[in-house]
Amino acid sequence: MKTATFDRPTEPTHDTVGVTTMKAIVQDKYGSAEVLHLRANSKPAIGEHDVLVRVRAAAVNPADWAIMGGLPYIARPAPMYGLRTPKNGIRGTDVAGQVEAVGSAVTLFRPGDEVFGWCRGAFAEYAAASEDGLVVKPANLTFEQAATLPMAGSVALQALRDHGDVHVGQKVLVNGASGGIGTFAVQIARSLGAEVTGVCSTSNVDMVRSIGADHVIDYTRVDFTKSGERYDFILDNISNRSLSDLRRVLTPTGMLVPNGGQFQNRWFSSAGRLIKAMVSFRFVSQRLGRFVVAQKHDDLIALKELIDAGKVTPVIDRTYPLSQTAAAMDYVGTGHARGKVVISV
Repeated sequence: MKTATFDRPTEPTHDTVGVTTMKAIVQDKYGSAEVLHLRANSKPAIGEHDVLVRVRAAAVNPADWAIMGGLPYIARPAPMYGLRTPKNGIRGTDVAGQVEAVGSAVTLFRPGDEVFGWCRGAFAEYAAASEDGLVVKPANLTFEQAATLPMAGSVALQALRDHGDVHVGQKVLVNGASGGIGTFAVQIARSLGAEVTGVCSTSNVDMVRSIGADHVIDYTRVDFTKSGERYDFILDNISNRSLSDLRRVLTPTGMLVPNGGQFQNRWFSSAGRLIKAMVSFRFVSQRLGRFVVAQKHDDLIALKELIDAGKVTPVIDRTYPLSQTAAAMDYVGTGHARGKVVISV
């Protein structure tokens, strides 16, 4: 893993009439990373159940890249988008930092607490979050490591534990094991007692093995759909194999979770593949697991417990300063990040 280090940006400033401002990455229209601009912005207001977080780190997710471009087009009426322009001009949902202020009804936190979780507009010096969207940061993690947990960790946890009911003695395959979700999935599946096979490229074999995979398949050399092995659960983060191929390597009652977001189709993304999967699995005993990740306080606690127990360790590919968020988004958009990409604030 390679991690770049940068100087921290300056502290927020106060204008001549005493209104507190902050630096933030703002977009006024949909498009590529060129629509992102570092500018002064008002600190977010918080309600009685909210927390104001001094952002120290924010993770970049493929969803951030997609929403930046307004993709897929069919999703623009959704609350997190906007039909013609973004409803929220500051991207980022995964945050780690220090509590700056709390709403009048907040009981779990006080100023100075170190936290991580979900927020609104993480690519900034300050962000607002609901009280139940945060938990105390594991003491053994840096802010950068903690920021990687909310989205990718929750997807892996909900897919494996909640939808797959993965348990001791099962065989699990993670296609795309070296990515953000994949690195968490390998470790969480191991913590649930499964025998884990990770699929990745040659350059990532050693890393995937180091985080606990029992078996690692280099997809440039071996086609796992022709190996003769059968799996009780497959988490497909890549969508580079046909549904029929994936079904062939499932056990008769195994489950496939197709998690790969494909944005080549700018209108519908992977919706077409999901519809085909629903039809394909309708008349067989094999199961299709499909879900949209939910922001659950209990899952953040579960991820913290896995960290504290030494069962999960975040993998970070690169860190960027806030001023280079556009470069971070471009890199995530390539689809080749090794683990997570993080903005250090």
